[in-house]
Amino acid sequence: MRRLFLLLPVLLTAQSEWPYFGNDPGAMRWSPLRQINTANVAKLQPAWTFRLGKPGSEAVPLVLQGVLYVNAPDGVYALVPETGELLWKHAAAPVAIRGLAYWPGAKSLHPRLFTGNGHHLLAIDTTNGKPAPGFGNEGRVDLKAGVLDGLPDGRFQLQSPPAVFEDIVITGSSNGEGAPTIGAYGDIRAWDAVTGKLLWTFHTVARPGEPGGDTWPAGAYKNRSGTNAWGFFTLDAARGILYAPLGSPTNDFYGADRTGDNLYGNSLVALDARTGKKLWHQQLVHHDIWDYDLAAPPALFDIRRNGQTIPAVAQITKMGLLFIFNRLTGEPVYGMEERPIPRSVIPGEVTSKTQPFPVKPPPLSRLDFTEKDIYDRSPDHAKFCRELFRDNRMKIGAGPYVPLGLEGNDLFFPSTLGGGNWGGVSIDPTQNLLYANVMHIGQWGHMEKRGNEYFRTSAYGTYARFWNRDTRIPCNQPPFGEMLAIDLATGDVKWRSPLGRIDELDRIGVHDTGTMNIGGSIATAGNLVFIGAANDSRFRAYDSRTGKLAWEVKVEASAHTSPITYLGRDGRQYVTVMAAGGGGFLGGGSSNTLVAFALPDVKRKPLPAAVSQAVAAAAAKLRNEPKVGAFTPVTLPATAARALANRSCGQGCHAIEVVTTQRHSAAEWKELVQNMIARGAPVKDDEVQALVDYLAATLPRP
Repeated sequence: MRRLFLLLPVLLTAQSEWPYFGNDPGAMRWSPLRQINTANVAKLQPAWTFRLGKPGSEAVPLVLQGVLYVNAPDGVYALVPETGELLWKHAAAPVAIRGLAYWPGAKSLHPRLFTGNGHHLLAIDTTNGKPAPGFGNEGRVDLKAGVLDGLPDGRFQLQSPPAVFEDIVITGSSNGEGAPTIGAYGDIRAWDAVTGKLLWTFHTVARPGEPGGDTWPAGAYKNRSGTNAWGFFTLDAARGILYAPLGSPTNDFYGADRTGDNLYGNSLVALDARTGKKLWHQQLVHHDIWDYDLAAPPALFDIRRNGQTIPAVAQITKMGLLFIFNRLTGEPVYGMEERPIPRSVIPGEVTSKTQPFPVKPPPLSRLDFTEKDIYDRSPDHAKFCRELFRDNRMKIGAGPYVPLGLEGNDLFFPSTLGGGNWGGVSIDPTQNLLYANVMHIGQWGHMEKRGNEYFRTSAYGTYARFWNRDTRIPCNQPPFGEMLAIDLATGDVKWRSPLGRIDELDRIGVHDTGTMNIGGSIATAGNLVFIGAANDSRFRAYDSRTGKLAWEVKVEASAHTSPITYLGRDGRQYVTVMAAGGGGFLGGGSSNTLVAFALPDVKRKPLPAAVSQAVAAAAAKLRNEPKVGAFTPVTLPATAARALANRSCGQGCHAIEVVTTQRHSAAEWKELVQNMIARGAPVKDDEVQALVDYLAATLPRP
């Protein structure tokens, strides 16, 4: 099979690839393909589907050299991009949920894929799906080494793809942003793509004597977790500049032990990709106590404005604010100003007096709210929302920077979901337009003293969205989710359209509501913007010029990720997306299906014979191996811990089947539980071990 696989690149004809999660290193998510366009998009049909293993993937596939690569929680897959047939699978768990990166190889070394494997950086030889020889320890580098600082149990995972520049692989981490404050550092680090040797480190928490060190109290940097790049890096490859969006410092809801601005928390940072030297930064939230971490890919593009071309970078945020900077200098393109915000009344908490706001574009999501804005379109849900507001004694604050008090519950917009989230934006450079998807949902709660610290809480727990948590329908007036286009010449909104539908409301005549959405879009020269994202198990295309919905199709689960498009060797343009559901605390099904769409009436060219030979060889190899796919879900045994597992693992973020199709050792379950706690799972400190023991006994590694 290996010999046949190596023949494939030689047999390739003209084609389009998707070599990075954003197509180009700067993540414009733009494609020049136009075979699928506004005139024929309504004819799109499923071309193939491939069901991966364990559900819960938010992965963006790559297409290179005639092969599609995609990861799922149980491993990395190589497929034929025109048919979805399997070429190989590298079994490993847990694998990063959001994607992988490609390195083209050097000298006699084959190309490699890089992705997260728990707290390891995994390198895979693309020719055979085996661990890359000579990289780290049997193809893996332990990312915990060097960031734990005496904390062997510190949470640490690599959930998003690294960045690859020349022969350098650059990693971030998910190390937890909630309580406890103490944890692994969120340093950005670079590794040799050949050997796995550490090349450089950037301290995301500025240390004493470093620039920004004076934004922390004495000793507060020590074992400070959070301040991590858990989302996506982008690259200006021509200039060798890495752009990193950083999250909140711990604790992300209480910061009395970290008075000051806390650099480089919640900052967009530009680094020299070869050395890790900081070139510039912009902190977009000072002293964050709202969990407004940055995670979306900083999108790189050029703006044509006033007869000039400006090299730009756009960062969408959970606050629903879109910041656009000159990517070489960090200067705001449309202006930015510090505006006064309310101050905290919590003893010891010292919030910033001001927060940065872009002058343009205007806020993309709802920031203000009155009682008149409580949902009233249908009687049952309106009654629920009024009672939720009244029974929890909610006080309306002027968002987004409302510091929670001790009495009643403060309600503000947007919630910790956003606004925007990690899905990011797409750009059509031919129209000078930027496309963004946002949510309109509030957050409520209060602070409560426990011991010597204060914690955010409510009747809904730590993460209290202003919605019915059973139906996930928000309690503000729709739209709940939208697609927008920004005119980059002016910074103004060109159009807005609802994104998503709620079937329950549609059936009673409440239409055009939009819905919650996690994921991103792509733009094409066919004047289309493709997006899944919405929490309604549908995939869509909008007319990129007007915002009119051009096509919509039901898929097996919500596509909480970003699609890709490419021209196959058979002459057909494909648009492919992962329909997995269960992501971003939104639910939306429990599948893990990669589905490709194409026009049915395009005359197809035959694929190279080596493709069918490689598929046959892969099938023969797998014939006597365990079936590729998820474990069969099991019914959790009725012990005292079952209720704990259902409450902790099956509410809010994903269905319980996401858990019951997994099999891990006790150590692996502990790491996964700790990571889910960091993402908001309602598990108390004294419940962790009981939950881990139950999962390890019920769902053990084979």
